[in-house]
Amino acid sequence: MWILYPLMFFTGFVDSIAGGGGLISISSLLAVGVPPHVALGTNKFAAFWGTGLSAAYFAKSGHVRWDAAITSFLGAVAGSTTGAKLALMVNERTLSWCMFIIIPLVAIFLIFKPDMGSKEKDLSLGKTLVYSGIVGFIVGVYDDFIGPGTGTFLIMAFTFVLGFNILTSCGNAKIVNFASNCSAAITFMASGEVDYSIGVPCAFFVIAGNFVGTRLTIRNGVKIVRPMMILVIALLLAKVLWDLIRS
Repeated sequence: MWILYPLMFFTGFVDSIAGGGGLISISSLLAVGVPPHVALGTNKFAAFWGTGLSAAYFAKSGHVRWDAAITSFLGAVAGSTTGAKLALMVNERTLSWCMFIIIPLVAIFLIFKPDMGSKEKDLSLGKTLVYSGIVGFIVGVYDDFIGPGTGTFLIMAFTFVLGFNILTSCGNAKIVNFASNCSAAITFMASGEVDYSIGVPCAFFVIAGNFVGTRLTIRNGVKIVRPMMILVIALLLAKVLWDLIRS
């Protein structure tokens, strides 16, 4: 069980920089024998505290656009309902093949975009709100339709669609993630799907990882975010490939 805690620190570290920490934490919890639903609930419980610290740190440092963050969250709430319905309608193997095609394209885009988030667009308030709502809706659909890597795609969307610099994109993504994790954690806790004997110590390590990762992100910006995003995309591709092989 002790191997779980360093992995949880790494989860918080990766998640605070580029999103996608759930790829590591859920796999780790399942590997040590935690039942699937309890693993999901325990992961959300720990992630809630980690993203909360990271979101607060970004906000305190002035790297959050609240108008965009709040609008994106509202869009994500609406999108999640649509995503859940789509997930019930579409075959799981079809979803995996879609992701297997999409993910390498995203990786290629990141590799050949070394200056991502270095320049900022000056959008009007109206465009910012509209684009934020659309981004939130699409990511919300993805979150409940497919799931892993939501934070990573949020950062990319804030950067390339709204034209935010990389730190503001990370800050906004953390606010949306925190709100989403808060809602999910409460739901799992109310359903009794959280193992607190594992979740509480995991939360401490996730918080520690988020603290270190957030400080490094604010100091280094795109120099650390871009390679970490490529790592998360690689992990996501590996997971999708594994799911296809198993099925």
